[in-house]
Parts: sequence; C-alpha cells; structure tokens
Amino acid sequence: MRWFFFIIIYTLIDLYALQAIRTLTKNFWITGVYLLVSLVIIVSLYFLLNSNSSTHFSQPPISYLFGLFLVLIIPKLLVIIFMLGEDITRLILGLYFKIFANEQNFYIPSRRKFLSTLALGVAAIPFSTLLYGMIKGKYNFKVLKYELEFADLPEAFDGFTMTQISDIHSGSFDNKNKIAYAVDLINQQDSDAIFFTGDLVNNVADEMDDWKELFSNLSAKEGVFSVLGNHDYGDYIRWNSEEEKLKNLNKLKKIQSEMGWNLLLNENFYIKRKNQKIAIVGVENWGENGFKQAGDLDAACKNINNSDFKVLLSHDPSHWKSRVKNDDRNFQLTLSGHTHGMQFGIEIPGWIKWSPVKYRYENWAGIYEEKGRFINVNRGFGFLGYPGRVGIWPEITVIKLKKKGSNA
Repeated sequence: MRWFFFIIIYTLIDLYALQAIRTLTKNFWITGVYLLVSLVIIVSLYFLLNSNSSTHFSQPPISYLFGLFLVLIIPKLLVIIFMLGEDITRLILGLYFKIFANEQNFYIPSRRKFLSTLALGVAAIPFSTLLYGMIKGKYNFKVLKYELEFADLPEAFDGFTMTQISDIHSGSFDNKNKIAYAVDLINQQDSDAIFFTGDLVNNVADEMDDWKELFSNLSAKEGVFSVLGNHDYGDYIRWNSEEEKLKNLNKLKKIQSEMGWNLLLNENFYIKRKNQKIAIVGVENWGENGFKQAGDLDAACKNINNSDFKVLLSHDPSHWKSRVKNDDRNFQLTLSGHTHGMQFGIEIPGWIKWSPVKYRYENWAGIYEEKGRFINVNRGFGFLGYPGRVGIWPEITVIKLKKKGSNA
C-alpha cells in the first residue's frame, strides 16, 4: 500500500514538473524521454526493493538507482516551487479579471516561458551537482592537516603524528583503483599511528571480502588502531537468529585482526617513547537519538591514570558532547566520525562551513575545542545511501601533536 501512495505522489510530481518543459516545447520525443526515464527509475527501484535478492539499499545496484532518483526528484521539486507560485498567481489574476474587471468569461492567463526557463535553469544546478557527486565527488579524497598544542603532552611525543580515517562503508564501493589510491595516500602521510573510528561496513562482514587485502596494506610505525561504529553491529538488517548476527560481528572483528589492526573494544593501549607514554582509549559505539550505546568509558579506562595523556577513539561525536568533554579524567583529544558531513554541504575555508547535518549534530565536521579539550569529527572515507558526495569530500585527517611552548 505504501508503494501505491508513493507511486501516485511521484507521478503527480513528475507530471506537474513536466509542464515547465511543455511550456517551452511540445516536442514529442523530449516528453517521451522524460517520462521513460522516470518510469524506468521507479519500476527498477520497486522490483529491486521487493525482490528476494540479498542486495541491500545501501549497496550497488540499488544505491545507484537511489542516487539517480535523487538526481531527478530534487530538481523536479524545485521546478514545482516555481510552477506552483506561478499557478497561484495565475489563479488570483483570473479571479481578479472575473470579479473586478467585468470579464464575461473566467480564464487563467497562460504560463510564461520566462518563468519556466528560469525554473529549469535553477533545477539544473542540483541536477548537475548531484550527478557530479556520484561520478567524481565520492572518490575526491582530501588530506586535511592540523596541529594541536597541549601543555600536558609528554615531551617525547612532541611532533607525534596520527592519521585518522572513519566510516569506510566498504559495501558501497565500486572502484578498486580509487580505493587503492586512497590507501596509498594514507600511507604516504607516514604518520606514527593510524586510527580508524568505526563503520567498516554498511551491514555485514562479507562486504569486506573484496577490500580486505587492500586495507591490510595500511601501516604505521606504532600500528593501526580501530573501534566499532553503529553500522558494524549489523543492527539495520534482518537476521534469521541472534546467533547469526553474533557470528557476523565476530567475523568482522576477526577481519580487523587479520588485517593487522588493533581493535579496541572498551579497551586501552599505551604507546611508549623514552620512558613516557600516551594512552589510546577505544570505546564501542555510543550515540544519542536511538543509536547503539555499547561504549563503556569506565571499562575502557581501566588501569589508566587521570594524569595520563589520552587519545579517545569514539565513533559518534554526540558521545563527546554528552559524556566525554566534561569527564574528570580529562580526555585531551577525541577522534570521531559518523556524520559524513551528510555528504552534502558547502565549505570554503575561512568563509563558510555549512551542511544540513549541523542541525542534528553540534559537532559535525572538523576540529572543535572546549576547555582545552579537542575533538576531530572526520567527514568519512566512504559513503552511504546516496552514492556520492557534494561539497563535503572524503577525508583523510593528519593531526600533529605539539607540546605547548615547544619550538620543535
């Protein structure tokens, strides 16, 4: 039944938006192609989503169809805003001529070609940007570098560098060459440690089968450390049993071990230099607004002193906002991901930083600081749902730790 209503609404939107094209041209072939493309997209989505295939919504080919659906529907909705505004104006004018101008016959003025042209011109902007995001934007990897100063950083770690990646979402990938390039780009940073902050897959561990070998090439002097994100637990698909779901999670953990990653499950690890050390603390996912809350700071901090310098890996930045930034144990630096920057926004350094996700998450992309405590929210390595990125590019973060007052 919900599909019935969806198709009715989609059809009405389609036909109404078509009027803008019909105002400019009555060409049969243009109209035919417009309707054919819309029909193919909606029928394909219907059969794929209702088939017995194990392909999930976030994976190809359904993700491509969903992306094309967005590429088409968003411009049409913009066209409708123009068309509806014009139709209301035309109706008001028709009533005015009938009531106040003593016109014998009630008629509505014809549509203006200028407004239809303007509507289609405006609609071309999201059409082209969303299409670019699918073709190029999703693999437009950017390396972002920061230096952070801390008064309590052990001197032996002055200049210590870390590379953070997050939200790989391997089930969405479709280009091994691009991923191989990105893995090589991470290694080129030659950081002391690599930190991965969760969401290795979309839903199931099997998604890593084609990518495990590539990501096992990640290497750093002190190793690769990781935590789980909300998608890693398999909570968003149906399982035949809890045992099957647990088996999937255990396989995902094993994969990380086989890749040479150190998965921290509410655990910690000390990196030592010259009789000094910093603690790497890793918690399982903890998020607000219905997301899984398996993270346990108390367990993760076992045998750690409050005075120790700590780098916390926690997938969801709402954890930092709600529990971490005011914790008496003083987590100097937290690394998170999760938001993806919504894979859509506008960022011009020094001018503007905006995405719709900012209305959901206070800390959604980049470095934030409160009371001398920092969080970096990585914009994500991969993508989910919409198979693209516009303005918020896939990110590789490099952070250098500095001892405050040091000239090194």
